[in-house]
Amino acid sequence: MTQLMATIHLLLFLLLSASMTIGLEVGYYSETCPQAERTVRKVMERAMRREARSGASGCDASLLLDDTPTMLGEKLALSNINSLRSYEVIDEIKEELEEICPGVVSCADIIIMAARDAVALSGGPCWDVSLGRKDSLFASQEASNKIMPSPRANATYLIQLFQRFNLSIENLVALSGSHSIGYGRCFSIVFRLYNQSGSGHPDPTINPAFREVLDKLCPLGGDGNITGGLDATPVVFDNQYFKDLVDGKGFLNSDQVLFSTDKRTRKWVVQFSQDQDKFFSSFGEGMIKLGSLPPATADGEVRLNCRRVNKPVDEAFLEYLTSNNDDDKRNHIKRHAKQGGHWKL
Repeated sequence: MTQLMATIHLLLFLLLSASMTIGLEVGYYSETCPQAERTVRKVMERAMRREARSGASGCDASLLLDDTPTMLGEKLALSNINSLRSYEVIDEIKEELEEICPGVVSCADIIIMAARDAVALSGGPCWDVSLGRKDSLFASQEASNKIMPSPRANATYLIQLFQRFNLSIENLVALSGSHSIGYGRCFSIVFRLYNQSGSGHPDPTINPAFREVLDKLCPLGGDGNITGGLDATPVVFDNQYFKDLVDGKGFLNSDQVLFSTDKRTRKWVVQFSQDQDKFFSSFGEGMIKLGSLPPATADGEVRLNCRRVNKPVDEAFLEYLTSNNDDDKRNHIKRHAKQGGHWKL
């Protein structure tokens, strides 16, 4: 799976650029698009059969926006480069939903459902998701960089980041367990293998035998895009991640510090390593809490294509006028109708 922790931090990005979340409810699409959740699950199952790393990332769907002449999207934000691989899966889900109930299900809600299904289909817990989000009208590399912590982050920074959004230390550690599934790049760990904190030496908290494995995987001067599992069972959602941290086998510095350097987070790492049911319960609670955070703005729309905001009405009308094909005209009418228009052939 793609690194699900990216989903967690991009859900935090909701507070900076997400659209209205007031009125979220379980079963939001039960009347307007009753097949929505079933369709997302079906596409996720298909995607995971193709490639076990097809998790979903993002929250208000700002991450999905491609660059435009006036806006730099978040796909090339520092923490996202070569890390998020799920755009095509979201596109596939959106296309199927547009066939069933056009203009109804937001890309932001697709991401929320897909993240839940990615966990469940990997052996993890399942939880009810509250839906009814709108899609962001913009993306921001700068804001994404501020929210997405560096793999060098320490426990204090992570605690403070989550506290900004009224998320507890238990929430932090449980949601960090999203690294139970996924892979990390050598680029993200070379510093801790060879020059931790500028010391010229490896991170002393790494299990020596595990460090030998990582040295072979990620030699100094090697290919930074080579990947390794974030835990010993990278395609299964379980509590192995926490067991690995207790053993000094965390892949990322920002993971290992949760056990090795701070007693506030250590107690939760130990508890989750010993009790998978408790981890699953806390993870589901954390995801529900995360998905209910209030947004910074009420502006938003239901995107017709997750990679770009909807066209202004006048631009869509111009396409309609210049179309010589009745089918094309009907498609333009459909797209405009979703924005409140009432054209007729």
